[in-house]
This record gives sequence, C-alpha cells and structure tokens, in this order.
Amino acid sequence: MNNGNTRIGVLTIIAAFMLAMMPLPDWAIAFRPDWVTLVLIYWTMALPTSIGVTIAWCAGLMLDVSHGALLGQHALGLVLVIYIIHSQHQRLRVASLLQQAIVIFFLLLLKQALVLWVSGIMGHAPDTWLYFMPSLSSALFWPWVYIILRDLRRKFAYKTHY
Repeated sequence: MNNGNTRIGVLTIIAAFMLAMMPLPDWAIAFRPDWVTLVLIYWTMALPTSIGVTIAWCAGLMLDVSHGALLGQHALGLVLVIYIIHSQHQRLRVASLLQQAIVIFFLLLLKQALVLWVSGIMGHAPDTWLYFMPSLSSALFWPWVYIILRDLRRKFAYKTHY
C-alpha cells in the first residue's frame, strides 16, 4: 500500500472494530453486520498484495478478544474468508456489486458456520437461527461499504501523488 492507502486502510479497520463493539439495542444485536470482515474483504480485493491472511489472522484474534470468544475461533473463520477472497479477487473485482454481495453472503455464512461449530464443541452454541442474520445484513450493506471505501481509497491515493 502506498502511504495514503496505508493510513486510510488502518483507519477504516479501526472504524470497523469500533462499529463491531458499538452498543446496540437488544433487538438489533442479532442484525449487526460483520464490519471487520467486510472492510478486510474490500481491502483484500482492492490491494491483494498488501492485505492477506496474516492481517486477517491478527484481526480475527482481536475479534476473539473483543468478543470474549475462544482464542482463534473468529481468526480461523476470517482467515478462510480472506484466503478465498484473495485467491478469487480478480474475478470478484469485475463482478457487479449484487454478485459480490451474494458471494459475500455465502462466505460469511461459511465463516459463521465455522464459528458456530467451534462454539458448539465448546458447549456455547446459540439456540436461535438469528445467529446467521449478520451474513444477510452484511451482504445488504456491502454495496455501501464498497462504494465508501473505494471513494476514500481513491481520494487518499490521489492526494498522496500531488
């Protein structure tokens, strides 16, 4: 990443963590998008040589700590998603936002199923299907996340060249 993209990338990942930890009303908690994963997916697609599984692993560990989950639980799911995005980033970049949102829905569903599996092994499985709602809400928010981050990346990349 160039200097401008580095700064904005770090700031957007920090903002995603803040959104992930922001208090919500009880009824809205099940619908919270997976902000950190969405931001990492964008940066992996936009800058695949700079963002990859190592950053995903570190972000996943921070998610585990912030959620009080088993260490490595979210990290494993996030690494799997980012690895798939990284290996298919050229195909995804040329897809429409609707097609990208559908792919992201299924990848986040996979991530949540993996986290659910580990939670179930530990005896902490949720008892409601609302557990999978973040996959849907994340897919619905993807077009806006993509457009906002793309515009920020272009703005900061442009400013650093002049």
